[in-house]
Amino acid sequence: MTETSVHPEATLHAVKAALGACVQQISLALGEVTVVVHPAHYLQAAKLLQGTPGCQFEQLLDLCAVDYSAYGDGAYKGPRFAVVCHLLSVSLNQRLRLKVFAPDDDLPLVESVTTIWNSANWFEREAFDLFGIIFEGHEDLRRLLTDYGFIGHPFRKDFPVSGHVEMRYDAEQRRVVYQPVSIEPREITPRIIREDNYGGPH
Repeated sequence: MTETSVHPEATLHAVKAALGACVQQISLALGEVTVVVHPAHYLQAAKLLQGTPGCQFEQLLDLCAVDYSAYGDGAYKGPRFAVVCHLLSVSLNQRLRLKVFAPDDDLPLVESVTTIWNSANWFEREAFDLFGIIFEGHEDLRRLLTDYGFIGHPFRKDFPVSGHVEMRYDAEQRRVVYQPVSIEPREITPRIIREDNYGGPH
């Protein structure tokens, strides 16, 4: 650890004190603090984490989404979609995981943190594209990895493996055309060969 490093326990107490009522849950594991905040206080919590002495998380390293619909083999009963930010305090040499759950499964919406960390821009676009999470306040929320005409959000657990549509080049029309998926799903059962004395003397 460098001379400016602080102990993760100190970070946990600093984050808890800074966020106050914004915190739904906070924990420390493997030297890293994870804090879950209420969706109504997500943007406020992000501002506090960036600027409050003892926190000072100047950098957003990553932002991703999680679909919990199949979590725990169906035993999970909470909100379906979460947004997870991975933050770094350069000055304190600490990392933090900031987590918020979208309150509406049918229209998952959380506030954008691009006004606090501009590195969130493409990360939020990716989460919108792949999971369908809407980031309120994002100035350019559009698909990033899939095509403009793509249907659905491919990282959702209920998205079909073969997709909804397929594209191909039509030589007669001289352009790319979209059509319903023509692949028929099939279950492949591996062939099992059983031999007596397999691997033994011949």
